[in-house]
Amino acid sequence: MRLIDTRDIWKTFEMGKQEVHALRGITITIRKGEYVTIMGPSGSGKATLLNLIGCLDTPTKGLYYLNKKRVSNMGEDELAFIRNREIGFVFQTFNLLPRATALHNVELPLIYSGKSKEEREEMARAALEKVDLADRMSHKPSELSGGQRQRVALARALVNNPSLILADEPTGNLDTKTGNEIMELLTQLHEKGNTIIVVSHDRDVANFSERILVIRDGVIEKEEILKERKQEASEARQ
Repeated sequence: MRLIDTRDIWKTFEMGKQEVHALRGITITIRKGEYVTIMGPSGSGKATLLNLIGCLDTPTKGLYYLNKKRVSNMGEDELAFIRNREIGFVFQTFNLLPRATALHNVELPLIYSGKSKEEREEMARAALEKVDLADRMSHKPSELSGGQRQRVALARALVNNPSLILADEPTGNLDTKTGNEIMELLTQLHEKGNTIIVVSHDRDVANFSERILVIRDGVIEKEEILKERKQEASEARQ
């Protein structure tokens, strides 16, 4: 089943009298349950593509369907609703409220869902347990390590049971060992059925995924199916 379907997506910015084409006819398909990394150098268009996939922006032209919903022509309120229901975000800088506990930070996406306080807390606790932070629920971000803060961010991304987890440079502020632990956790979440898209410039990070899309100058330059993953999937079907 297709989760993401973009067709000839363009994004053009007005820079004075000039037009800058950040994306030039991007057509990609990502199926439910896939684990994909989008790679590219600075200025390649990967941040713009991330914003479009995450419904933080809309294309200048072209079509974008997320979970069979045409989102490319939606307004701000509709996009906000889709983001809250369909997408869990994980950022390089964690984006946690400094004075709130881990539990409250994870609970935040549920506040406008109409759920009771008891329901929200129960869901937030379950999400923190998924990322092995059951014993840190009452801690504030300043009382957590970088890796633990990123785990809180992951739990927050998971709490609404979204269709898609979108991770933007998720290891960017972490040391190598802690970064690998976060990537292993993303792999475990994928193995449980979550669809994951990682945006990164780091090949080591990309190697955790099943498929790599390389973007350059606003176009998909190449697609790489990681052999190890492909062989494992083939062996599993036999």
